[in-house]
Amino acid sequence: MKIGITCYPTYGGSGVVATELGIELAQRGHQVHFITYSQPFRLTGPQPNIYYHEVEVSHYPLFDYPPYDLALATRMAEVAEIYELDLLHVHYAIPHSVSALLARQMLATGRARRRLPFVTTLHGTDITLVGLDRSYLPITRFSIEQSDGVTAISQYLKERTQREFDIANCIQVIYNFVNCDLYVRDEKAHERRREYAADGERILVHLSNFRPVKRIGDVVEVFDRVQKKIPSRLLLIGDGPDRSQAEYLAFSKGIHDRVIFLGKQDRINEKLAVADVLLLPSQLESFGLAALEAMACEVVPVATRVGGMPEVVEDGVNGFLAEVGDVETMAQRALAVLGDEARLREMGKRARRSAQARFCASKIIPQYEEFYRAVLERTS
Repeated sequence: MKIGITCYPTYGGSGVVATELGIELAQRGHQVHFITYSQPFRLTGPQPNIYYHEVEVSHYPLFDYPPYDLALATRMAEVAEIYELDLLHVHYAIPHSVSALLARQMLATGRARRRLPFVTTLHGTDITLVGLDRSYLPITRFSIEQSDGVTAISQYLKERTQREFDIANCIQVIYNFVNCDLYVRDEKAHERRREYAADGERILVHLSNFRPVKRIGDVVEVFDRVQKKIPSRLLLIGDGPDRSQAEYLAFSKGIHDRVIFLGKQDRINEKLAVADVLLLPSQLESFGLAALEAMACEVVPVATRVGGMPEVVEDGVNGFLAEVGDVETMAQRALAVLGDEARLREMGKRARRSAQARFCASKIIPQYEEFYRAVLERTS
């Protein structure tokens, strides 16, 4: 198949999943065309069967806000016609599914005179934040209903979308995934630990885009309680609006020398594999991709019982769940496992087995292929 993929290419779960999906599809012989305003950050170099088409937005004095959605629709239609795409797969409803709808209409009435089906994958923020803003709700609902196929990354997100938007479409749950061959605790992990911590110290990690919903302050609060009892370091991977708040909080608590801000990073798998525990105290997670990536590396997640997280983390089995804002319980759970080497390693192995059993790319990518074929058959 020839598939066009559009996502937000910067840091964030939807961009990660879309890019990794394209890479996996290309490795399975499909031709993948990324159509975005910049190259997806996990697309680190040229790869067979992968093409990138930049969306350029003209900056006319007339427009205070350049119409990216229109430029995207035009580029989608151009790429689809020139490269004879079979379908578009857009990640995030607004504005990508609206642009895909316009591209479909343009091709249907233009020289090509053909239908270009498009699939929309809902990732969470497009529904939980943007979609429920009254000014966006009607267009979000319309774009979802006009999609030729709709997927959601968790059962939680599917049910919330149907409830909040009164969606008539059938929404299929296709979970996020991880490359279990790449995300693994290899023999070099112990060596790499020494870059960040002394022998005998534990390593906790957090990975996100540092938005308020991630509650970065809670990460620091939990770590502060842990490091008072067990010698440890905290790795913070990513960047965003709440980074300075976290830096100041660590400084004010006198632990800034034990908190390492790594910023945006490539080869996330190597960074995660050196850690013992992942802290993810989010206000909401529609799935919890960071937790899954950590679990594949035998890192025990300590997260919040929100959204789709319980579909990934089984409390007390392959990780721990606590209520939002309950930093004391999260710290206690982290301390309990960090203070018991045998339990830590056994729970880490259970976490990896859970990832392998349900969320490996080898299990999820065929679901997308089957979904694409069903859409193409239905719309032909």
